[in-house]
Amino acid sequence: MDTEKPSSSKKKKKTIEISSLADCEDVLHNILSRLPAKSFASAACVNKSWNCVCNSILSRPRIASACSFKASAPIALQEVLDKVLLEPIRPHFAIANVGRGFNMRRTLDFLVKHLGPRTPIILSVVHGVMGRDALTDEFREVKFQDHEDIGVNHGICTCGQQSGIVLTVGYLPGLKVDAIPLLRRKEIVQVPVDDTYVDVYLAPPVPMIDQFVMDIQNYTTSVSGCASPVGIIMFGKEDMDQKPIIEKLDYAMSMNTVFVGDERSRFAYRSGDDLRNVCGNPAFISDAVALVFASDKDKPHGTGEIQFHLAMSEGVSAIGPRHKAVSVRANHAEGSTWLTAKREGHHEILDGEQILRHIDQLENRFPQVELYVGVTKRRKCSIGSEKSRLITTLAFHGIRGGDQEYLYVDGVGIKTGDYFQFYQPDHNAALAACRNASENIRNLKLNSSGKGFLGRRDVANSIDRKEVLGGFIFSCCGRGNSFFGGLNVDSFPFFENFPSAPLAGIFCGGEIGRGKLSMTGQESQEESPAERRYLHVYSTAYLVISYSAAPSE
Repeated sequence: MDTEKPSSSKKKKKTIEISSLADCEDVLHNILSRLPAKSFASAACVNKSWNCVCNSILSRPRIASACSFKASAPIALQEVLDKVLLEPIRPHFAIANVGRGFNMRRTLDFLVKHLGPRTPIILSVVHGVMGRDALTDEFREVKFQDHEDIGVNHGICTCGQQSGIVLTVGYLPGLKVDAIPLLRRKEIVQVPVDDTYVDVYLAPPVPMIDQFVMDIQNYTTSVSGCASPVGIIMFGKEDMDQKPIIEKLDYAMSMNTVFVGDERSRFAYRSGDDLRNVCGNPAFISDAVALVFASDKDKPHGTGEIQFHLAMSEGVSAIGPRHKAVSVRANHAEGSTWLTAKREGHHEILDGEQILRHIDQLENRFPQVELYVGVTKRRKCSIGSEKSRLITTLAFHGIRGGDQEYLYVDGVGIKTGDYFQFYQPDHNAALAACRNASENIRNLKLNSSGKGFLGRRDVANSIDRKEVLGGFIFSCCGRGNSFFGGLNVDSFPFFENFPSAPLAGIFCGGEIGRGKLSMTGQESQEESPAERRYLHVYSTAYLVISYSAAPSE
């Protein structure tokens, strides 16, 4: 009996030790999962055991977003940063959208300091923001007053409630993310001044669009093995025509690549690759920047799949007959086109005054509402030295006016023989489109593993179950309360279906939205393969990001 007691005691002691270790790991997991992001990052460096626990906590992707409307820009910035870093997260990217009262350089430097120099960051000035307040958690859509004289006083926002910030930080395992700029390299010319020569930078007239597209393709190929990324969030320079840029991207990328963004903005960025960080360098001009999300070919086994989904709410309706451009003159200095046209099926050539008079007399013409022309363009397109092919697109141009000579429209790129249709903002059409967008997004909700839509057994057995991580909204600055006569209409399609998911939105100067208009991955009946549309007017683009767990999870 004496010989058996030590053996029984040792076995019992070993069982207790194993149980204690398991309990300790559970306690450690519970503690670390409650830490804010900065403390969590420090905890991951304590030892290998803690690092493994931290990795298990961050085994799934996460998006965090918050907004603030404090009058002081530094306080507003600190509020949203504290909120998005309140829980464990390893920033793979950050997008900050601000009003004109924010100092761009100081804001970007602040974000780089706190999120790390390797985190891709895009900062843009917008016409308004949407999101949950960092302190009250109230969801708000706020449009800023568009005053050019809104100033900056030592980093303090001087415009009160007329400005604000929405900050989004994302952790997306299984994807690689970086900010890639579209650049123009300036030429250096020596100009004589007094008794010496001074170097002057001259900007070339054409941006390096092909190089921009190839930079995106090369980056995507290097990290994923294919040339088309999962998604692109893009910001264009406010005085640069983005149509030829998006046209090339659309041509080069698979239709499975979703891209959204703001066509016209002021922006600054930070890339994870120092060679791309030329923002502020006098030798370069940045005409656009793309936040590229590419699949990670080296992602660990068991990592799920992240997908980008697009829904659109178009806010214009067609009016009048189609016209065919006859005489076309491009005014590159003013960024406009002068043209005459004839109505489809007629031979009479009309000047701008005749065209507009006829449109204004139509019964369905809304008074004192701006007009656009949607121009159907059939063009050859190519990247680099590859063989070109024809693509057909619908491009919108704003109407500047008309006289007894010409119709004047914004932008260039219209040719003789192009057909165009007039469009006008239509809040009834926009409301109907919002309902359609909500139904489209609901399709993703019905396929998700969220509240009550799949039973436990169905969820356990479904490989394709989806969890919505969050979303982005890019809405025309002409929409909002004044357009609809109601609050939070643009955010409703997303908010109605996923009220607890992080959501960040902006009112922008031009809505970019391109991709399959279906949450199920199938072609939508609204899409016309013969006529591509990626730059919109008076519309809202919804980007929904979902996560499908790996079969073993």
